[in-house]
Amino acid sequence: MRALTWQGKRSVSVETVPDPQIQEPTDAIIKVTSSALCGSDLHLYEILAPFLDKGDVLGHEPMGIVQEVGAEVTHIKPGDRVVVPFNISCGSCFMCSQGLQTQCETTQNRDTGFGASLFGYTKLYGQVPGGQAEYLRVPQAHYGPVKVPDGVPDDRYLYLSDVLPTAWQAVAYADVAPGKSLVVLGLGPIGDMSVRIAQQLGVENVIGIDPVPERRARLAARGATVIDPTATDDVLQVVQELTGGRGADAVIDAVGMEAHGSSPEKAAQTMVGFLPDAVADKLMRKSGVDRLAALHLAMDLVRRGGTVSLSGVYGGSADPMPLLYMFDKQIQLRMGQANVKRWVDDILPFLGDDDPLGVDGFATHHVPLEEAPAAYEMFQEKTDGAVKVVFRP
Repeated sequence: MRALTWQGKRSVSVETVPDPQIQEPTDAIIKVTSSALCGSDLHLYEILAPFLDKGDVLGHEPMGIVQEVGAEVTHIKPGDRVVVPFNISCGSCFMCSQGLQTQCETTQNRDTGFGASLFGYTKLYGQVPGGQAEYLRVPQAHYGPVKVPDGVPDDRYLYLSDVLPTAWQAVAYADVAPGKSLVVLGLGPIGDMSVRIAQQLGVENVIGIDPVPERRARLAARGATVIDPTATDDVLQVVQELTGGRGADAVIDAVGMEAHGSSPEKAAQTMVGFLPDAVADKLMRKSGVDRLAALHLAMDLVRRGGTVSLSGVYGGSADPMPLLYMFDKQIQLRMGQANVKRWVDDILPFLGDDDPLGVDGFATHHVPLEEAPAAYEMFQEKTDGAVKVVFRP
């Protein structure tokens, strides 16, 4: 089959690789019909090279048609249309029973000290081949895949793999009630969808912050207040003016480790990327730092006693945190990979024909899988209005 493979820092290519096979009775094989490009894929493209091997198949937002199932997979069958959650979980362990599928004790990566396995996402999370490919082996398929109806375009359900549950969890963790205020930092796919979900859940004062004009325009058209951080000397003052002088009741950081405006940390990340893998691996695990401009801004923008919800991925192990300031402001901080299956039932009612979240038109680009390398570059550089890219294998 053809698959998008990691070849090195800022280098991916579509190669011919072996077809996946059933390996366990809980496996399934799907023919991928759509697979999206995620902002966290760019962390692999740019930052997390020490945890990847040349030839690793990327991608964790797929859907498709079931081709084959193992003996213990009974809720789906060949011919069914399914969405595959990005985290791989068993559904029956203690953590899954708590709605913490990202901490699944069956697929937990104890040898690396990390949580449940993820598709297409480094040695830290199991090095499981991903879904930017023609076919995908799905472990724990007796639980994971979500069966969806035929008769509508893939885009209606594709985002159940990651974008929708990640954004839903970000809003749920922000815990902002109707009538309160919410700031969303970063209006890429997750931040964009977080704004849409918050609006649907009754949050009236939703403020999005992003330097990219096309991203702001998408949400201004949906009634959100948007701020260009490059057009003001004091984002904090602007937000306070919009929130009664106190700051936002909650802030979602949908940016993560590659925030703009963090030059020393960017230089450190770049340097680590050029070190031998064994050295870089140890350095990142023990003393890695992220670009924290967005997180620090979130701490400034939230009101005293407010909540900061992190959905942007961070990978540093020695990030300096302003704990004195956080403690004094009594900030509540919630974070983590999205527990996809926990939120699916809540999200499905919003995927009806009236499409209140605008999922049908959410993607800005649909491209053949063979054009994936150029799409990665476009998405990273934020050119051609790229907000969400979907591959068609």
